[in-house]
Amino acid sequence: MKLKIFAKLSALLSVMGFLLFLSCKAGKTELSSEKAWNRADKILEDIVVPHFPNRTFDVTEYGAKADGSTNNSEAFRKAIADCNAAGGGMVLVPAGKYVTGPIHLKSNVNFHLAEGAEILFSQDKSDYLPMVHTSYEGVELMNYSPLIYAFNQENIAVTGKGVFNGRADNKNWWDWVGKEEYGYKEGMPKQTDEQNLPRLRKMNEDGVAVEERTFGEGYNLRPTFFEPFGCENVLVQGVTFTNAPFWVMHPIKCNNVTVDGVTVRSHGPNNDGCDPEYSKNVHIKNCLFDTGDDCIAIKSGRNNDGRRVAIPSENIIVEDCVMKDGHGGVVMGSEISAGVRNVFVRNCQMDSPNLDRAIRIKTNTLRGGFVEDVYVKDLQVGQVKEAVLKINTYYGIYANQEGEFIPTIKNILLENVVVENGGEYGLLIKGREQSPVQNVKLKNVTIKNTETPLQVENCEPVTFVNTTINGKEY
Repeated sequence: MKLKIFAKLSALLSVMGFLLFLSCKAGKTELSSEKAWNRADKILEDIVVPHFPNRTFDVTEYGAKADGSTNNSEAFRKAIADCNAAGGGMVLVPAGKYVTGPIHLKSNVNFHLAEGAEILFSQDKSDYLPMVHTSYEGVELMNYSPLIYAFNQENIAVTGKGVFNGRADNKNWWDWVGKEEYGYKEGMPKQTDEQNLPRLRKMNEDGVAVEERTFGEGYNLRPTFFEPFGCENVLVQGVTFTNAPFWVMHPIKCNNVTVDGVTVRSHGPNNDGCDPEYSKNVHIKNCLFDTGDDCIAIKSGRNNDGRRVAIPSENIIVEDCVMKDGHGGVVMGSEISAGVRNVFVRNCQMDSPNLDRAIRIKTNTLRGGFVEDVYVKDLQVGQVKEAVLKINTYYGIYANQEGEFIPTIKNILLENVVVENGGEYGLLIKGREQSPVQNVKLKNVTIKNTETPLQVENCEPVTFVNTTINGKEY
């Protein structure tokens, strides 16, 4: 009798085990390149690119002078206001050098720089007051105005073949970072002083209302360069950005963003090229990034602010871009508390001895968040310094970055990738024991000349299909 009961129990356990096996297999997403890129193409079809009425508002007709010294803030403001009031059109900046304070865009305005036009932003910090609702490293606050700013507007554009020169340097904005290489000298104010970043981060932890997080004059937090905040249908096309105080392009809480044919050459501190944050349906194409920080960094808020806002960044497509200097080519994090999903990267070139990583995901247990469904294909990498793919859930651990929010990372596919000089690591993955990185796949990947092919911790076994590293097939 006991034998019969034991036999029935064994059979039941076998059936349960098989069912569990099937459920685990069913729960694992098959990384289908064809399905993913069909989804990406559908996202592209649905992104709205703004169009504008055929009206032109020439800033010189409003008194703007291209002499490199006159402050043209009022002329630009009037031209933008008239364009908006008329129902939209183009605000034209002809060739020449124009000094101005911040440019605030309004709905249905295309701010267009003719070839040979250069905007020289004022180096008088008082010009960037009064304070506006903005963000600093993933935390909202009231601070100096971004150099180009739009708040809750729709159908806006910055276009043309001209140059936006932020004129940040070691004596203007950059020294606030607190590093000698950027002009800081002992005793000067810096962003890490107690009244600056520590105060802002404490406000974030304590849930202080954004309108009460006041900084600006008397504080040392740098403004972003181009920041559409809460905007719908945004286009940045053809222009060049250089000498940024901080992040270069920062669409935050935006929907339908197109960045096309833009050049970013800016090597200051935290000079990320493009940082979509809490944003959806973003298309970055035909751009050149040569930066002092990440070329593209997809973000979604820091710690409590990200969890308060709770808007993931999603449906982001990067294609036909060139990445040169930078901490990473396409990066997710580190301000990522609301999560990132549906990121597609194709037909890009990355190559520089000063490019640290090609694809990077960075978070920790204070940030938490998630990253899922990242598809990379047809990537040509000449040289990277540290890693081709780096996933790090211990980012900043030596700066007290441990908390209770365990990040999740899953569904990462690299396909048709060729790397000539892979740097220190081919793959460098540091997951968490409580939440291992899941479902990483390399298909048709060739990595040459890397010191350590794989360093993988707390990650499901990586799937390799037709992949070689240093000539060895995996």
